[in-house]
Amino acid sequence: MNIQVDQFICYLLNERGLAERTRDAYQRDLQQFCQFLHEQNIRRFAEVTEHHVRAMIARRHRKGIGGKSLQRQLSSIRSFYRWLIREGHASQNPAAAVKAPKSPRYLPGTLDIESLSQLLDIRETTPVAVRDKAMMELFYSSGLRLSELAGLTWDQLDLASGLVSITGKGNRSRVVPVGGKAIEALKEWRKARAGLTDYAQPCVFVSQRGQPISVRNIQARIRHWAKRQGLPRHVHPHLLRHSFASHMLESSGDLRAVQELLGHADISTTQVYTHLDFQHLAKVYDKAHPRAKRKTA
Repeated sequence: MNIQVDQFICYLLNERGLAERTRDAYQRDLQQFCQFLHEQNIRRFAEVTEHHVRAMIARRHRKGIGGKSLQRQLSSIRSFYRWLIREGHASQNPAAAVKAPKSPRYLPGTLDIESLSQLLDIRETTPVAVRDKAMMELFYSSGLRLSELAGLTWDQLDLASGLVSITGKGNRSRVVPVGGKAIEALKEWRKARAGLTDYAQPCVFVSQRGQPISVRNIQARIRHWAKRQGLPRHVHPHLLRHSFASHMLESSGDLRAVQELLGHADISTTQVYTHLDFQHLAKVYDKAHPRAKRKTA
């Protein structure tokens, strides 16, 4: 049985081109599946029934494995059986109708406005400090994902209009407002970055070596400033995105608008940020976002 699993993993590499990390996840899931089948004295994958798959998932659930992990394992088994059927090693997919237990959905952690103001009140004027302030202001201003900010280029930003164009998950495009505080910070960073890299570098945020900044570096810098500014909790990029979503919903009540701003394909993903019944208030961004006000001339 392990030979067929190894052949399937090779198929994932050679025909589907999946990354090593993804292949490793498939292999772990299927090794656990094979171990269960061995304990049930099942020697051929063609002998497996829906009952066996349900029993394995139930056992792992009793051991405390969460719904998301079980759903991923079921997905691995389904994919494996689709391959087995294609290769003539099985005639049916016993995992096709099996569903994992649902995981409880928790409200993501957020920072209140006072804590965010404390985090973003950076007085240092070194290029790195100016860069970090611009990154964090943009995170909170526009609710970007970590990967979206790390890969951001100058041609995606229209500071005059206060807009940023993003291509996010699923290759979905969206245009998001950039608040006044973030615009100011980005303009200061555009001046300061000249000492780190040349004008031809398209990426907005660069390291001290002048190369595009990595996601790990961004995470480390946010942790650094949270500690430096005296925040009592762990702060990470997604916490700023969560805070953006939560504060926009509290201020505007417009769930559909926040869904668009976050780039969620399904509104149920956005609903995790609240337990309230929302009405359509149609408040514009500058009125709803606590750091969107621009200074008047």
